[in-house]
Amino acid sequence: MKGEIFIHLGLPRRGRVYLLGAGGIGVSSLAWWFLAQKWAVEGSDIAKSPLTSELRKQGIKVKIGPQNRLAIPRRVDLLVYSQAVAGSRFCGEALARGIPAFSYPQFVGRLTRYYRTVAIAGAHGKSTTTALVGIILAAGRLDPTVIVGTKLREFGGRNFRRGKGIHLVLEADEYGRAFLNYSPAVAVVTSIDREHLDTYQNLGDIKRTFLQFLSNTAAHGTLVLNRDDKNLRSLAPRVRKLAARKKLHIVWYSLADADVGAVRRAMKIPGEHNVSNALAAIRAAASVGVPRRIALAAISRYRGSWRRMEYRGTMRIRNYELQITDKDRLNKTVIHNSRFIIPVYDDYAHHPTEIRATLAALKEKYPERKIICVFQPHQTRRLQTLWKEFIGAFNDADVMVLLPLYRVAGRDPSTNSGQATSVKLAEAIHKKYPGKSIHYLANPKNLEKFLSKILSPKPHPLSPILVMMGAGDIVNYTDALVRP
Repeated sequence: MKGEIFIHLGLPRRGRVYLLGAGGIGVSSLAWWFLAQKWAVEGSDIAKSPLTSELRKQGIKVKIGPQNRLAIPRRVDLLVYSQAVAGSRFCGEALARGIPAFSYPQFVGRLTRYYRTVAIAGAHGKSTTTALVGIILAAGRLDPTVIVGTKLREFGGRNFRRGKGIHLVLEADEYGRAFLNYSPAVAVVTSIDREHLDTYQNLGDIKRTFLQFLSNTAAHGTLVLNRDDKNLRSLAPRVRKLAARKKLHIVWYSLADADVGAVRRAMKIPGEHNVSNALAAIRAAASVGVPRRIALAAISRYRGSWRRMEYRGTMRIRNYELQITDKDRLNKTVIHNSRFIIPVYDDYAHHPTEIRATLAALKEKYPERKIICVFQPHQTRRLQTLWKEFIGAFNDADVMVLLPLYRVAGRDPSTNSGQATSVKLAEAIHKKYPGKSIHYLANPKNLEKFLSKILSPKPHPLSPILVMMGAGDIVNYTDALVRP
């Protein structure tokens, strides 16, 4: 198979690849794929991250810091670069030296035409759904290769699974219209929403592009679509025409389906959005021959993934006044000063729809506890465009702490003088919900002290739940809070 795939790719059976943006969730998964094919791997990224550290532990050389086109090593057979990298200046150097160069989605697109690919797309839920499809196909002994935008315990803590079978399970991202490079046998769409509006003009543009993604499905393939998503459902007439033209099989799934009760019982992670993701995974797996009983057993063992409502441990706050009824003292309430233990969750949610879903799932799991949400907005354009949606997204949070907006390199201005700031968002939420506890923290390094201050001394019989939320570097501050 290895020889066949490299013939298909037009590459030598053994070689050396250089990865620009190696710390990205997508490009880093390709590093593992090339290692599995016995290729030598090198790369670079602008900043150190948990993903670059893991690659280095495997002996992969990853340079950290600004790179120029001359940084490409002399002996390289292939260059692959992240969409976050301005690839053109590196491609010119590669072309001059006769080195094939591809963006991440371009190279993965070539893989999709070799494997029998199950591609999972959607504004929300695609990482969890991709993970579940991969786990189910593995349980069904199809031995898939999996490229997913999160790390999984089932895959050894990586965002990649090495498989020897013909199936590739792929998370298909719509940012930069990347998923238009892919040619799946099975195309799954979990949702369509107003997201990545620095790529798309409006919702109509997004819908047209998702329809184009579906049109890339191979003849006689399968479309697995969420009937509960109104934006996706609005495309039904055009999807039917597409399916008739290419002889595609359409499978709609819904939380109203007859088997949803069995799926709810099998799932061990909370949230109706995750039940919906599991339904999508079960339908996709069925389309490649995995029986429902195997799929249900597989999802019952799933305990979640990296940065998707991930339990990280506990935070301790000293001298928190906890009310305890001491029956040995005539049922009188006494106050004990103690170290108050707060469970800490980490979540990648950065869009209002995702925020609402995660907070609702936490409220479902902990109905009697207060929820503290520390949120770091991600990208100026998203915050500005979805301003009203962000204001109403935090209803299930009892206490909110907003951190400064995370500006994405190459996608954000260096300064922001408009309304789309964390300070303005805190003010707007407080104005709409005056009874909610809203705070703004200018320096996230002071987060532990700040949380201790706002939480103590307020007696309460149950500890609150803390969720750290956002797609920027907030994960680094989570690491600093959690104690082993």
